[in-house]
Amino acid sequence: MAKLNRVTVLAPAKLNLALDVVGTLPNGYHDLDMTMQAITLYEKVVLARSSSLNLSLPGSPVAANDSNTAIKAAIAFFRYTGLLAGVDITIYKNVPVRAGMAGGSADAAGVLVGLNELYNAQLSMSELCAIGAGIGADVPFALMGGTCRVKGVGDLIKPLPPCPDCWFVVVMPSVGISTPEAFKRYDIMGSPVHPDCERQEQAIRENDLAATCTAAGNALEHCSGAVETAAICKQLNAQGAVTSLMTGSGAAVFGVFDDEQKAKQAQQALQAGYDQVYLARPVRGGARVLPRPAKKDHTPRREK
Repeated sequence: MAKLNRVTVLAPAKLNLALDVVGTLPNGYHDLDMTMQAITLYEKVVLARSSSLNLSLPGSPVAANDSNTAIKAAIAFFRYTGLLAGVDITIYKNVPVRAGMAGGSADAAGVLVGLNELYNAQLSMSELCAIGAGIGADVPFALMGGTCRVKGVGDLIKPLPPCPDCWFVVVMPSVGISTPEAFKRYDIMGSPVHPDCERQEQAIRENDLAATCTAAGNALEHCSGAVETAAICKQLNAQGAVTSLMTGSGAAVFGVFDDEQKAKQAQQALQAGYDQVYLARPVRGGARVLPRPAKKDHTPRREK
């Protein structure tokens, strides 16, 4: 097998079809029960062999320093494998920041999957997830992707059948939300919303979109401090969304549509008031290496 010098990875963002806070764990972290869905909005992660470790984020306000999840992922990978190597990482960010869509976790997953391919380390998904869990709570899901029931702090993952066919319109408000601050406010305020994750799982297994949406909800939505959530949900519902809610700890809000035309019309309508509005679909799988383009055959052809 020829040595690879460069790989490109697509790592999908996620939405929370449901998020409930069911208690507090002995370590002080919140005990969560969630349904997570990977979507067709991707971070593009390009990795090239190098003798050092470098990160570039063209056009992004995110800091390219040692606190970045991509750098943490690379360091964790090299420590685990014992490889004495480096990598040049370039990430073209498409997922909004401070949105509750796990863009940073997608970056980390992209780096892990890409390095595994670039250096032919042959680590299993279980090994990659174990490394990822040490980087961030959502990294294991970003690696697995698809549709999953996720519990604990994100470490207990159960793959589900694919989400019922639908379209998502995702709207990022003008102001993002800090995840730690959102949970602090939850501890003070609590929440009137506690989605039925068990019922939602059953609805997904039955391929029932309406019931999946009926069971949707986010326990952090009312205490997140995101002032635009209610107005965005109202607009999405007016455009025909089956349901709408905030994802993760916010601030992004999404509507679920059972009709592509309605979803496209909703996207256009929301773009009048918001700069970042995305049309996406559910996707199976998580971060994946793109196949290398086939080399062109330059051998002269004989004329018949």
